[in-house]
Amino acid sequence: MAAKNLNGRKIAILATNGFEQSELFDPKRLLEEAGATVDVISPGGEKQIKAWNKTDWGKSIDVDVQLDQADAGGYDALVLPGGVINPDKLRLEKGAIALIKAFGDSGKPIAAICHGPWTLIDAGLVKGKQVTSWPSLQTDLENAGAKWSDKQVVHDGQLITSRKPDDIPAFTNELIEALAA
Repeated sequence: MAAKNLNGRKIAILATNGFEQSELFDPKRLLEEAGATVDVISPGGEKQIKAWNKTDWGKSIDVDVQLDQADAGGYDALVLPGGVINPDKLRLEKGAIALIKAFGDSGKPIAAICHGPWTLIDAGLVKGKQVTSWPSLQTDLENAGAKWSDKQVVHDGQLITSRKPDDIPAFTNELIEALAA
């Protein structure tokens, strides 16, 4: 991974209970190592949210900002971790979709991995875009007007998408590169 200085950059990670553990913890760590400040944003008023770790519940992480207090204007980018549970719950949260739309309107980078691109569909951000995701989302993304491909990372405009935990280094590096540009 290229060493970039993201000092002064502030990144939002939007998640709720059931996020895929590695898809939040690893990008958060890599972004912080690059100098960024990273806030975990979540709906529901909880002080902590719990990860899904492959086949069972995993670690918990502190929530830094409640969703109803989050403002896209205070951040330089948004990260949307996957797991099946997390984005499925977030799709039903009007505030979560509104925050994703606000990032979309701002033109700031939005990085979504695994099942995270589900929320991009609900935010109306994939039509005409080249994306990737966990393979089971291919039809959903194509039905929403996206052009899907099976690649480690796809960067189209403000959207950065990846398929799975193995892609996290490339996924995070692509976001770091976009923020450093």
